[in-house]
Amino acid sequence: MIPELKNGGRGLLLAVAVLVAGCHSPGPYGHAPEYAALDEETVAVAGSREYDPVMAQRQPEEWRKGKVALFGVVESRTPGPGGRALLKLSVRALEPRNLCDNRNDDDSCRVTVSSKDFGVVSVLASLAAQDDVGPHSVAAKSLLRVVGTIGQDVSQSDGAPVVRATWYRHWPPFFYVTLAAARDMRQ
Repeated sequence: MIPELKNGGRGLLLAVAVLVAGCHSPGPYGHAPEYAALDEETVAVAGSREYDPVMAQRQPEEWRKGKVALFGVVESRTPGPGGRALLKLSVRALEPRNLCDNRNDDDSCRVTVSSKDFGVVSVLASLAAQDDVGPHSVAAKSLLRVVGTIGQDVSQSDGAPVVRATWYRHWPPFFYVTLAAARDMRQ
């Protein structure tokens, strides 16, 4: 018995232990009913605006002035200058609620994005080691949350704007879902 805990103090200690054990972090892949930004993501996104392909095309100088943030599904990955990866992304909208197979189990939840793309953008990113090579590396069908600046140049292959990533978050294929996949799962 812990001497400092008298008159029901052990019950309080047990309740606190149960609460702490029951706490669940969404982890790097956001296993939660609603999108859960990482602390570093909140810092990186601060002061940015969500990328709008139409407005960025209409007002390129205005959109080059600050940081942009976007979600995108990787269509292709090629080597870029300076050891960075050049990624072609299909821009997607984040759904406010994540798809969950079981509403009582957050581990069944997956970050959910739109099935429809809202344009294409190229991203130059310095990938972390675990995202550069290996079973969960950034590849076609990966989902990225990117924060960066729009450069003056455009992609040589399709004329898409080039975003120089200052921060990114990565979900390998099958670690997130699209709305179309969510509809298919329900049928």
